[in-house]
Amino acid sequence: MTKPDMPTLLEDAADRIADVSRPDLQIMLRRAAMLLRNSRSIAFDDDIEEALRDLAAEFGKTRNDTVRFIVREWMEKNTYLPVHMLDEGGEVDGSA
Repeated sequence: MTKPDMPTLLEDAADRIADVSRPDLQIMLRRAAMLLRNSRSIAFDDDIEEALRDLAAEFGKTRNDTVRFIVREWMEKNTYLPVHMLDEGGEVDGSA
């Protein structure tokens, strides 16, 4: 089981704000503020930004999600990360 990320925790807290204790809410808000303060957007040249926008639109993802996807794919292909293997006996969508 994976640990939920900060946006998911904040959305969940917003959905049940009456049930969230004040100390828990303070902790979540401080963590969110810290993440925002420490986050930096990567700026690319104009031609790369345009290609990212086009690709993000094609994928139906945000620019940042598209950058994450590209970096993960590159790292897997260059063996910096383990490749996710498909289960040969499992169900697949689509056709070959």
